[in-house]
Amino acid sequence: MTDPAAALAAWRRHAGDACVLLDGFHALKHALRFGAEVPVAVTADRRAALALADELAPDVRDALDAALAEVGPAAYAGLVPRPHPTAVAALAVRPARAAALRTLAELPRRAPVVVLDQPRNLGNAGAVIRLAAGFGATGVVTTGPLDPWHPTVVRGGAGLHFATAVERLDVAQLPPGPVYALDPEGADIRGAELPDDALLAFGSERSGLSAELRARADHLLALPMRPQVSSYNLATSVAMALYHWSATAPRPS
Repeated sequence: MTDPAAALAAWRRHAGDACVLLDGFHALKHALRFGAEVPVAVTADRRAALALADELAPDVRDALDAALAEVGPAAYAGLVPRPHPTAVAALAVRPARAAALRTLAELPRRAPVVVLDQPRNLGNAGAVIRLAAGFGATGVVTTGPLDPWHPTVVRGGAGLHFATAVERLDVAQLPPGPVYALDPEGADIRGAELPDDALLAFGSERSGLSAELRARADHLLALPMRPQVSSYNLATSVAMALYHWSATAPRPS
């Protein structure tokens, strides 16, 4: 859809539906790579956006060429809460919850599920989803009030919500599998082997694990940390745990 008027009409029609905002070129690029349905995509500078595609994402260049409508700087800025430096935005259909739940529950699992227990920071949650997608995790589950599909989380995830299953669940609804929860009082993670069907659980940035999640945990593990250092950033902790899984889990011969 390259006609500006038709694109703006489509944006008004789909905004507020079961669509999420893809904020920036890289978010749209990743969403297209992982099969997102994108009913409308706009840019303030079509030539610059396609030049970026030629340089960074030739695999989706044709799809971008077909989808992007140039609407001009003022119209573009009116569609997004905070204009992105790449001046690209799109709306993508959020995957069906039932499909994500099937993916999370399916066994055997080839990669862990990351559980963020009562997270508070939207940007950190987005960074975790980006990490999970990079490591090929089965999915990311959040507990508590934070919406993992909030526009700020999707922005932080660079559109990689479409590369992994992302849902919000209560602790009692967590997918099957042994829960390995990260906690300063746990055993050193370097002595543990994390199975592919693990749920890797991380407490909130401020309060740590909730009592409910701690009671559900099968194992408590701790990341190595120098004395007198209070904590790691949430995304850093997830990265270390996923790297440990990827480096130590047995692989088929």
